[in-house]
Amino acid sequence: MMHFNVNDDKEINLLTDFGFPKEDNLIYKAAKMLKEYTKSAKGCSIAIDKILPQGGGLGGGSSNAATTLLVLNKLWNTNLSEDELAAIGKQLGADVPVFVRGKSAFAEGVGEKLSPLELPKRYYLVHTPNCHVSTKAVFGDPMLKRDSKKRSLNELLNQPFNNDFTPTVRKNYYEVGQALDRLVKYGPAFMSGSGSSCFVSFNEKADAVKALEDFDPQEGKSFIASSVNLSPVLTALNEFLN
Repeated sequence: MMHFNVNDDKEINLLTDFGFPKEDNLIYKAAKMLKEYTKSAKGCSIAIDKILPQGGGLGGGSSNAATTLLVLNKLWNTNLSEDELAAIGKQLGADVPVFVRGKSAFAEGVGEKLSPLELPKRYYLVHTPNCHVSTKAVFGDPMLKRDSKKRSLNELLNQPFNNDFTPTVRKNYYEVGQALDRLVKYGPAFMSGSGSSCFVSFNEKADAVKALEDFDPQEGKSFIASSVNLSPVLTALNEFLN
């Protein structure tokens, strides 16, 4: 959960310590870019109760950046359109626009061409082993497959899914391979993005909760997540405005 407090001192303060300079944090960068784009005279203090593990490939940093853009756009009364916010977000990362728009979508291009769609309710057991996968190193690995055939939405929904990062990450991070091998007991298991988080899906929440009992907290971070077709941030903002 993120906490925002608007002030009139023009400063952007990041109250949570991430262990590296705030200037390198996507939350700070998003607030600064919005402020510069709109020439807002207001400032803010931002804190976060961090849950998602860093380096897990779950888009935590990108979703935080998108949340910052969406919330400050309201609190600062800058009134940018969704398209304008998505364009700012794209400069922060290829997956920020999908979080700005906040709907389940089929992504093309570098991630900015989005076609909304409705997906059935599913429950995911997500397990992140005790290792940090370097996205930069994975992209730079000569083993990484770079010639996958472009597939349509219909093909993606009706053909077996695969993640081109998986062979490379398995080779360099044995903990991820172990996680995938354990999860496949419950169904098809995949990495999230470039890892290290891995997941398997269930139709029923009770089945996901039962499977979660097999994972020791000392082996990594594990949790259950339910799918949504509309971002909780947009839902909260709509409730706030009404």
